[in-house]
Amino acid sequence: MGEYPSSRQRILAEQNYPLHAGLLIVTLVTTLWAGAFWTGHPVRFDGISTFLHDLRYGIPYGASLLIFLGTHEFGHFFAAFYHRMRASLPYFIPVPPLPFLLSLGTLGAVIRIRDRIPHTNALFDTGVAGPLAGFIVALGLIAYGFTHLPPIEYIYAIHPEYEALGGIPSPPPANTLFLGKNLIYLLLEKALDPVYSPPMTEMYHYPFLFTGWLGCFVTALNLLPVGQLDGGHILYAMFGRKGHRNGAIAFLFIITMFGLPSLVLLLFELISPGMMPPFPKWVLEWSWPGWILWAIILTRFLGINHPPTMLDHTLSPGRKLVGWLAIVIFFLCLTPVPFGIT
Repeated sequence: MGEYPSSRQRILAEQNYPLHAGLLIVTLVTTLWAGAFWTGHPVRFDGISTFLHDLRYGIPYGASLLIFLGTHEFGHFFAAFYHRMRASLPYFIPVPPLPFLLSLGTLGAVIRIRDRIPHTNALFDTGVAGPLAGFIVALGLIAYGFTHLPPIEYIYAIHPEYEALGGIPSPPPANTLFLGKNLIYLLLEKALDPVYSPPMTEMYHYPFLFTGWLGCFVTALNLLPVGQLDGGHILYAMFGRKGHRNGAIAFLFIITMFGLPSLVLLLFELISPGMMPPFPKWVLEWSWPGWILWAIILTRFLGINHPPTMLDHTLSPGRKLVGWLAIVIFFLCLTPVPFGIT
């Protein structure tokens, strides 16, 4: 058909395989490095044999995270490949673990689509394939994590002081990092009823739960219904240009309202420590200042509009059903307060 700009043979032939393989290998090393740290085995630099020995402690985390990222990006790639659009294989982005950040070992992975999207079906399929594929992996990781929890002595090996205290302290000490629960995490925790459930101040020491949570977090971010994010592609394909713009503006307003109370609290702390803003406690508990940053990124850098495809038309009922499923997944994975400090 005339709107397809490339043959599948050309798409495969023009890939830079050494670059993609090299980035994958380096990202594997950095994620194993990060995973070893999160499981209480910081990597030592006493020689190559010691370094490689310590990296093995990060295998559950590193392998799980790369499987999720690869599945998500290959979902996009194969959908683009099906529609004969020139797309790159995934570029994995390695980041050496840094002691002053939430060190994940990677900034994720991306593919590059070099052709203009030919029609609405191609836009929808390419946008939805990644989040759906990745969500299945994230769901499996959380379920596996809850059904294969190590004994409680595992966390005592990482934090010996907890055993001396008679258990994990509750409430946790001040200035402790915690992760927020999303709906799918809560539902699986309730349904699977594990022998114990790690508190969210310690969950990142459990590699399968942690990577499953990260997978849901990344899925939700990709499904934000704005601009040319995956959620923006889906919104444009389902509801057209006007529906996309109205939905994006409404969503930006909502996340701004979610972030505003906690941002005001931070300003009060800077101006007059101890003084509380005039918000109910529950409003502050459900607010995260990071949403303000995301609203700025989406409006100033990524943009809220979506370019038209070469041919806009109405989606089939089957694709619309899949689109509504993606919207449900977005709300299952969305975490109103993903990170925080006690």
